[in-house]
Amino acid sequence: MTEPTAAWIDTAAGLSALLSRLSGSALVGLDTEFMRVNTFWPDLALVQLQADGPPALIDPIGCEDLAPLAPLLTNAGCVKIMHSASEDLVALAPVAGAPIAALFDTQVAAAFAGLGPGIGYQRLVQMLLDVEIGKGETRSDWLQRPLTEQQKLYAAIDVVHLPAMHDLLSGKLEQRKMLDWCQEDCDRLSAGPPPDDEPHLSFTALWKSPSELQARLRQLLRWREALARRINRPRAWIFDNALATSLVETPPADTDALASRMRGQRSFPKRELLPLFELLASPLTDEELELPPIPPPIRGEPAQLLAQVRDKVAARATELDLPPALLCPRRLLEAWVRGGQSPELAGWRGQALGDLLDR
Repeated sequence: MTEPTAAWIDTAAGLSALLSRLSGSALVGLDTEFMRVNTFWPDLALVQLQADGPPALIDPIGCEDLAPLAPLLTNAGCVKIMHSASEDLVALAPVAGAPIAALFDTQVAAAFAGLGPGIGYQRLVQMLLDVEIGKGETRSDWLQRPLTEQQKLYAAIDVVHLPAMHDLLSGKLEQRKMLDWCQEDCDRLSAGPPPDDEPHLSFTALWKSPSELQARLRQLLRWREALARRINRPRAWIFDNALATSLVETPPADTDALASRMRGQRSFPKRELLPLFELLASPLTDEELELPPIPPPIRGEPAQLLAQVRDKVAARATELDLPPALLCPRRLLEAWVRGGQSPELAGWRGQALGDLLDR
């Protein structure tokens, strides 16, 4: 493989010239490099673009302001080709200011094309283009400056093949009449997950706990989420889930007891000790006590129904040559068994499943 020569963009003038050159592009390969080890929000370290001509590596540190990228990212007339885009979308969200329009995720497209679920970029390039590429810089420090030539090469390779893969995958999806299905999932991915207003529901081991304890847990987890976002630290660094459970099951008697239990949490600010104690000690309001309970495990007849419908979904997926988890993920089946409904079971999934999920 001929190694791509990338343009390094680290000034406002250089970024403006690049965007002017790309203004008429119908599609652009897009990727990012970021660091998210010690922070809640990803630190954007590099933006890679590929259209006509050489790939471009945009340095957020040198350019300082990436706001000029927003019109390109939100332009519905320009397809943005990405691979496994979910984390990159989070990193780009402050730049775009809105969902990235016309997203085409090659990993999603590969699953619809019958190539398999969750295929990595390196493998997909080999499958579609018969090109071998390395992944030697996966664990690089992308915030260091200057970047090494090897890092720049790795970053360029991550976008240089995206337009060609888009063309091949689009052709396969058109033949399979699944291009619209793929676009629906890409649009949902670009829109991002809905806010998690009920974080307590993932604590399935506490399903038998009293509603007051579940309400206190939800209140505590919401408080942690707000603090993590405000101080830009991972949730588990403030306090982990095991400690969250402990705090609501056996609340501390005073701030000294709370301080003792918070010892060892890497990013819990001492100034938040009193607010946290007051939160745990304050009475719950009627509104806070109204919440969806943690669902019990699926057992007995519901478990039998889940197994039956899972088998039917697998059979339908085989007919369509799709991964069963793409056609109907387990979380959607479990929600359906419990009587819930998801917008994801409308659209193409409702079309593909037909009357299979009719009660």
